Formats: sequence, C-alpha cells, structure tokens
Amino acid sequence: MKFRTKAVHAGTKKDATFNAVTTPIYATSIFSFDEIGKNKGYDYTRSGNPTRAALEENIAALEGGVGCSVTATGMAAIHTALLFLKPGDHVIANTDVYGGTYRLFNEVLKPMGFKFSFVDMRNLDAVKSAVTPETKMIWVETPSNPFLHITDIAGVVAIAKNKKLLTVADNTFLSPYFQRPLELGVDIVVHSTTKYLNGHSDIVGGAIIYSTKELQERGNFLVNATGVSGSPFDAWLVLRGVKTLALRMEAHQNNAFKIAQFLEGHANVKKVFYPGLNSHPQQDLIKKQMTGFGGIVTFELDTAKVPLNAFFKKLKYFALAVSLGGVESLIEAPRFMSHASMGKEGLKNSGITEETVRISAGIEDAEDLIEDLEQALKG
Repeated sequence: MKFRTKAVHAGTKKDATFNAVTTPIYATSIFSFDEIGKNKGYDYTRSGNPTRAALEENIAALEGGVGCSVTATGMAAIHTALLFLKPGDHVIANTDVYGGTYRLFNEVLKPMGFKFSFVDMRNLDAVKSAVTPETKMIWVETPSNPFLHITDIAGVVAIAKNKKLLTVADNTFLSPYFQRPLELGVDIVVHSTTKYLNGHSDIVGGAIIYSTKELQERGNFLVNATGVSGSPFDAWLVLRGVKTLALRMEAHQNNAFKIAQFLEGHANVKKVFYPGLNSHPQQDLIKKQMTGFGGIVTFELDTAKVPLNAFFKKLKYFALAVSLGGVESLIEAPRFMSHASMGKEGLKNSGITEETVRISAGIEDAEDLIEDLEQALKG
C-alpha cells in the first residue's frame, strides 16, 4: 500500500457487525467477559479500545513501526518515552527543543534524578562529546522547534548504536508524510497528534511508535500503568483527520514555501529559517533524510522598524496562538508563548529572542496570507 492509501485504510475496518465505512466510536469504559478469562479482546478502555486500536494501527503503518500507543496528549507520549529510563540515567537533547519538552526534562524529571545535556545536534562531534557512562538515550527533534535546524538522524543513530543507547525522535513537525525516522534506525518515534496528524485544531493527543515488539510491549505497559491512554472520541477525530494528511501536508508546504520566499526578501525581516530555502545551510542533509520541508516558517522580525505587538495586531488571517499543524494559519512569539517555560537560561542557549516569530502556515490561499503579512510588516 502506498502512503495515501494507508492514510485512508490502515487499521480502519473495525465494524464486522454492520460494515461501517467509518470506524465507529466505541464510547464505553468497560467491555463484558463471556466468562472468566475470556473476552473479545478488550476489558477496560484505559487498557485498550477498538477505536484507539484502529488509530494505533494506522499511525504505525504510516511510520513503518511494529506498533503504536496513542496517548491523551503529546506531552504524555514524551513523558512515557522517558519512563523507559530510570533516575540517574542521562539524556542528550537539542538546545532548541520544544518548550514543553524542555520544561518536562529540566523542571520535572531533573529534580527526580534524571540527567540532561542540551547540545547543538547539528554538530555530531558535540553529540559524541556529551555521551557519558550514564547516558541511556539521545532525544532528537528534527526539524527543531522553532529554528528548523536539521539533525543527521542516521549519524545520531550510529553514535547511539555504538554505545547501545536508545534513540527517540519527535517527528511532529514533518509527520510521516515527509520523514520516517524509523527507516533511518531510530528506536522510538513520538508525535503530538494534536498537530498535523489530526490537523483541525480540535483535539489534543499523542502517539508513540515502536521499532520492535519488545519496545512496544514495554510502551503499552507504561501507557496503561500510568493511565495516559487517549480517549476513543479523540482517536476517532484523529482517524478522520489523518485521511487527508498527504493532501494537507502538500498544501501546508506550498504556502510555507511562498511565505518564506516573501519574508526573505522583506526589508523589515532580519532572517528567515525554512528548510525549503536555498539559504538554509543543510541542503544536503535535507535531501538525504526528508521528502519535504513542512509547514513551519520562523523568522526574526526587525522590531526597531515594526514593534512585535503592532505587527501581530494588524494581522487578519493569522491567529496569534500557540500550537501548529491545523488547517488555519497561526503565528506566535516563542519567547513569550510556546517556549516561555524554558526560562532565561534555556532561552539563551536556544537562541530564541524577543524578535523570533514562528508561523504555522495553514491551507488558505497563499496570496491572501502574503498580502496579510505584507500589510502587517509596514513600519
């Protein structure tokens, strides 16, 4: 099956009674037993649910994994992946990682005894140098949030395998349509399904995809034991959204590319970050491991010419909001919004400034979006 066919059909045939084309919502907390020790595969929705199982099969097929666990939020997926470790273990991660990930690592898990090093993962020597005897995991976010730096996934995997370390990749920004880290040797992939997989800004959810049955069994146990599994209704909505993933990702990318080109030539914009631009310094790596550039554009606004709040207030089609990946265009200031929880030290190390602006390009007409940006950028 090709990708677009998988997105529509993988895992969806769950109604043998009435042959419903759309996977039903099994909105029940419990399933009855035929007798002690015998049921039809489900007993309690926290542990398993047919609607959630359909989505798990679907996402696993799209990522090329052996299985998947769907969680209540993206952060629940990230937290569960860290539970493969124990206090005292050391993790290497990007300097410019999602603010919520940084907060979980630095403010929740670090005080519990977990150890973290944040390095510039564009430099594989920096990754190698950060490995200690306590290192057990390398956490990869590529493209990074918000600067869209690209990590050499295969290069990191080679370092990890040499040291017998677990590799986890957050693939939220590109989705499996544009990048499949498991094919490059990564052990576990995580997603915020809130973003592109769902694509309609109406649920929060997460997913963990595994490269082996052993990892899947442990991950499923952790999700069940900690109670972070996703709801049947949210799973149903993501199943609806993922059917159009390929079409939406092409539309997001088309708009993002045109927006990035426009911003790069604007006098009131200092710098633009987008993998599809020739100015992005990692073109060879982009071509090697990505099949597209995604829908996120980040830029540095010249706030001496255009004050940040004045710029945001003028916009008509871009909602000032956190999150990304929906059909509508969003815009934000990471320092004050999505990454504010990193604190002064984390923000300094990441390079995020008061002039950093992140756009999630929706699927509207590109001309309308560019006209909106143009009028807002006037000094």
